[in-house]
Amino acid sequence: MNTTALRDRPREKLGRLGVGALGDNELLALVLGSGTRRAGALALANLVLDAAGGIHGLTACTGGELRRIPGVGEAKAGQVLAAIELGRRTLIRQPADRTQLLTPGEVAMFLLPEFGARPVEQFGIVLLDAKHRLIRTAVLTVGTLDRSVVHPREVFREAASARAAGIVLFHNHPSGDPTPSADDVSLTRRLVAAGELMGIDVLDHLVLTATRYVSLREMGRLGSTGTVP
Repeated sequence: MNTTALRDRPREKLGRLGVGALGDNELLALVLGSGTRRAGALALANLVLDAAGGIHGLTACTGGELRRIPGVGEAKAGQVLAAIELGRRTLIRQPADRTQLLTPGEVAMFLLPEFGARPVEQFGIVLLDAKHRLIRTAVLTVGTLDRSVVHPREVFREAASARAAGIVLFHNHPSGDPTPSADDVSLTRRLVAAGELMGIDVLDHLVLTATRYVSLREMGRLGSTGTVP
């Protein structure tokens, strides 16, 4: 009989606190799905872990070894083996090809859903490799954008740590008007010049709103660099 309070059972606990809050036995109980007439899923999970010598020992168990544990039949042994194999594959397989962003429109479509409608102005960079594949995005400042807030040192420290070959600057205008200001243009040219010294191309600067964007590259206001293959 299961005497664990409903809110403390693995499935309910996962829903309240997230998967990271579960112990090894609770995660295994969810994989097993159910226990036996004499023991619940959590008790069965404890029995399996004891027999295997802990979670690391479990990864070396065969189907036959699992099936010999009382309460673990062929179906439950298969569920455990499948879960272990899924975890193993996430470690040894390379992720799918990263998103390639070649045009201002492609970059904008990537950024708009997350950053376009922010109620406070945010400045960030899109980090790209030599083939213009996405490495990651990084928000560097929150608040009114000006030359004193955004310093080249912070921008290119982030780019250098990611080994980025090029970056796209972006910030949002909560007013809904994506027209770049004189300060936006001045800051962009300052960062383009710094990028030339650092050997990291500043490819564009996008100004975003909830539904629109302006590309300084498309406007011809970027500076002396910013070309793409």
